[in-house]
Amino acid sequence: MEDYTLPFWIYLAIVTVFIGGAMKKILASHLNATSTVVAWLGATVLVERLWAFCLPAMLLLVLFGITFCIYYATKTSQPRAMLPAHGKAVIITGCDSGFGNATAKHLDSLGFEVFATVLDLNGDGAKELQRTCSHRLTLLQVDITQPQQVQQALLDTKAKLGLKGLWALVNNAGVCVNFGDVELSLMSNYRGCMEVNFFGTLSITKAFLPLLRQAKGRIVTISSPAGDQPFPCLAAYGASKAALNLVTETLRHELEPWGVQVSTILPSSYRTAQSSNSAYWEKQHKHLLQNLSPALLEDYGEEYVTETKDLFQSFAKHTTTNLQPVVDTIAQALLAPQPQPRYFAGSGLSLMYFIHSYFPYSISNRFLKKRFLKKNVIPRALRKQSAFDVNLSLHNNNNEEKLQQM
Repeated sequence: MEDYTLPFWIYLAIVTVFIGGAMKKILASHLNATSTVVAWLGATVLVERLWAFCLPAMLLLVLFGITFCIYYATKTSQPRAMLPAHGKAVIITGCDSGFGNATAKHLDSLGFEVFATVLDLNGDGAKELQRTCSHRLTLLQVDITQPQQVQQALLDTKAKLGLKGLWALVNNAGVCVNFGDVELSLMSNYRGCMEVNFFGTLSITKAFLPLLRQAKGRIVTISSPAGDQPFPCLAAYGASKAALNLVTETLRHELEPWGVQVSTILPSSYRTAQSSNSAYWEKQHKHLLQNLSPALLEDYGEEYVTETKDLFQSFAKHTTTNLQPVVDTIAQALLAPQPQPRYFAGSGLSLMYFIHSYFPYSISNRFLKKRFLKKNVIPRALRKQSAFDVNLSLHNNNNEEKLQQM
């Protein structure tokens, strides 16, 4: 070892810091154990290539990596002590169906005092909650885009809680009112998504924050990977979720001194509410065709728009109806002594985020398109241009052959 020069040890320190920083980022992303092991193997291969002449250094890093993986696997496999649910009050938005409805029932069964907001007190979802849940559950009719209804829900909640604080707010209510390319999506779709997913969620969060600060409680927000990654044909929905992700992360930093802990849950693909409703997709498709300008419809073609609708319907049919992974993750974020800033709920998300974070853009973009929507129909104007280019090429080739014969 005495033959090694000072520059070598500087080089060794720099590469070690680089690998350590990469591992820190991986762990901060809360990837699963498999992704962590893959990352360590990649780091080990890199070290082996760079330091083939320094076997002790390579062995030291490999040993450190293996020790860390064993420690991490042992730590995550041990059951974690959770806080008691009994006596804790939580308000959940968007409980008519889907995640909200399932979460309200699950938290009620755990012993929470649940305030479930619904759009329709006489709807099937509200009636199901009344029928299946305990007397602790309270239904509130709230459209989170209506400030008066949000304030009334706050007054009703405070009246029932009395001096007891509100332990948590679960921001679940959201909509996806578009499918289509950025240029094809109507401005009303962008505004509709933003009004519910961002402004509505922000409105009810701000309204209930005094109660949450009083109890040093929690905010759990259901977002979407579409807010982090450019899913094809989901620009309006993704943009609203991106705005929601940013304000949630900002709240997490700002509310830390108050003792309020903030978590974001990113579910994978699930079949909820209107996603499995064929009539809904047909209505959206018809509305889009009726409101597109003739010039834009001519450039893209009706068959291009129809294929997008068919792909969304097909994708929705293959998603899972088992919402339990998301429901369990929400409960964990509410009861864990130290909740994580972000949770992945569902299969495939760890791999998707790993590829998005560490692979070249060309690879991550191809993976995203293959995983979500893979369009085959080319816009009409591009098909015409392609056909024109082919004919022009054939014409030029024929003229060249005639000139050669002369």
